[in-house]
Amino acid sequence: MIRFGYGTNGFSNHRLPDALDVIADLGYAGVALTLDHHHLDPYADGLARHVAAVADRLRALGLAVVVETGARFLLDPRRKHAPTLLDDDRDTRIDFLRRAVAIGADLGAEAVSFWSGVRPAHVDPDLAWRRLVDGCARVLEVADGVPLGFEPEPGMLVETIGGWRALRAALGAPDGFGITLDIGHCRCNEPDPVPACVAAVAEHLVNVQIDDMRRGTHEHLEFGEGEIDFPPVLRALADSGYRGLVAVELPRHSHAAPAVAARSLAFLRQAQAQAQADARAEAKAGVERASVRLEGGGRARPPPRGPDQVRADVPPHHAQGATT
Repeated sequence: MIRFGYGTNGFSNHRLPDALDVIADLGYAGVALTLDHHHLDPYADGLARHVAAVADRLRALGLAVVVETGARFLLDPRRKHAPTLLDDDRDTRIDFLRRAVAIGADLGAEAVSFWSGVRPAHVDPDLAWRRLVDGCARVLEVADGVPLGFEPEPGMLVETIGGWRALRAALGAPDGFGITLDIGHCRCNEPDPVPACVAAVAEHLVNVQIDDMRRGTHEHLEFGEGEIDFPPVLRALADSGYRGLVAVELPRHSHAAPAVAARSLAFLRQAQAQAQADARAEAKAGVERASVRLEGGGRARPPPRGPDQVRADVPPHHAQGATT
């Protein structure tokens, strides 16, 4: 069974303990915890005590956790997401990510997730790439068994699965450098159908975010408001062997967080039930076809693959806007 979680960046108007309580009460199996000034601030006095308290609360609630690092103004009150691994003052970001890894280790996190950032206009593309590779390597130095999930993010230097593959190769393909796959991003700007994206990186998945989205527009939408057909996606995740959290990523829905989280889990459970029913029906049809061939003296062949149910009628193009 897929384990569904919910991102605390979608509970930004709640105290962290209250958000964890609501998420657990709704029936989620885990949380994607975005470190922020109001949610386990990594620069707060008495950090070790705060981390221990959150770890205790997670255990008491039976919640698994992944650590997310996409807070908007934690490092700079004037520049969103800045500095990144590409900026002149990138050491601040590297220090933050290394702190996140340490916090993740203390929480027993299943992964720590991060992204590249948008290339500053004054930074040459080659320099930006060198900075990214160097920064990732410095974070890997302290990972010590904590899986790192690098997230391709529309509009950033690394925005596709192909970009993640190039980065992993540049780092020497280390075992601890996996991928965070946002299902919505796959629809937004990947050329392949969403289930094919899942299958393509199955062996490297360490973290999954899930939300609805439309082709070419980077806007995290509630389920049913975008273009993704979710039962085939959930079936691809189940078939992939991935056993980590699949966490809802709706960072602009904090104003109605409890209701949105409840609707999201109900939708996902229904989509999962449909995926399981489709798989059973396909398996049964395959057995019946094989039986008919054998009875007729023919050679049994495996059933054909089902049609791709993800709508891909709109050609991919560069995503507009980075709204995470």
